Amino acid sequence: MNTSLPGICVFALAASMAAQSVPADQRDSATFDPDGTAHITRVVPMPATISPEAQKWLSSLTHSTPGPETLAERRARTDEWRAKDSAEARKLYPVNVEEATTGGVRTDIITPLAMPAENKGKVLINLHGGGFNSDSGSLIEGVPIANLAKIKVVSVYYRLAPENPFPAAVEDVVAVYKELLKSYKPQSIGIFGTSAGAILTAEVTVKLKQLGLPLPGALGIFSALADFSRTSDSRQLFTLNGFPGHLEPTDPNRLHDAEYLGKTDPRNPVLSPLFADLSGMPPSLLVTSTRDLLLSDTTTFHRALLRAGNESQLAVFEALPHAFWYHFELPETREALELMAKYLGDRVKP
Repeated sequence: MNTSLPGICVFALAASMAAQSVPADQRDSATFDPDGTAHITRVVPMPATISPEAQKWLSSLTHSTPGPETLAERRARTDEWRAKDSAEARKLYPVNVEEATTGGVRTDIITPLAMPAENKGKVLINLHGGGFNSDSGSLIEGVPIANLAKIKVVSVYYRLAPENPFPAAVEDVVAVYKELLKSYKPQSIGIFGTSAGAILTAEVTVKLKQLGLPLPGALGIFSALADFSRTSDSRQLFTLNGFPGHLEPTDPNRLHDAEYLGKTDPRNPVLSPLFADLSGMPPSLLVTSTRDLLLSDTTTFHRALLRAGNESQLAVFEALPHAFWYHFELPETREALELMAKYLGDRVKP
């Protein structure tokens, strides 16, 4: 059992097929320290509520989860994976892609092969994932949405940490947005992203509001957090791949994501939109899953948006880990992408 920190749930998880090898006194048990720290053991069977493809993928994660790596190794790995999956995305969801500079920022302009006349005045901004220090999304996110929504997507290669901590990425996206306002009505622009890109979507929108700029017509916030000052419950329970991989309990008294935060107060309302005035935010779709390490954070932000009187929808998928919609072999991915594309397409007005 890992050493526990106050308030942390420590999970020892085993697949159902290995349940018999677990000592009886370690099955489905929970003990609690006086300070509330929980020591929990669970046997979690493979869920029958997800597709066979998802079951196969979850099984494979126990053998393919990377170990500790340097930033250079992480970037090399994500660049290789991104190139492969971007090619797969373009094969499954054909589009045209052209590199461009938009507002002084490197972008990809992703255009559907066929676009209805009513969509020619619409555009979506995609902000990729990758923990703010690498690019694990880009075309993988933008290509399917452009194809399914039949709307142009501008994928932004914002500056990365640690070389460029907050607010560099926010500034880059604001520059792109300002440039697009020269050609599009604000209600005709949508912003969406996954993980770091989802966080950035919320951050940019709060910044636009602070600047007095007209807000976009819709947001897609796909697995996000909106509070860098605290560690959520799900971040104590899940790894990037759900259950597999090394889980290092997080000290709730120590700040994390320091490379992105830099010297910024973690309660800064742009960095952590949970502390911002959220009234008048655009309609938003939030997507997560029950083994997503950002499950708690995504649902907390959804409730904050609702409390502020905004239109906000939340979709939670069963048993899948963080950003599962990057994996095109899953029926659940097609469902998620279609949901995202329809929401953005319906809310962004010509």
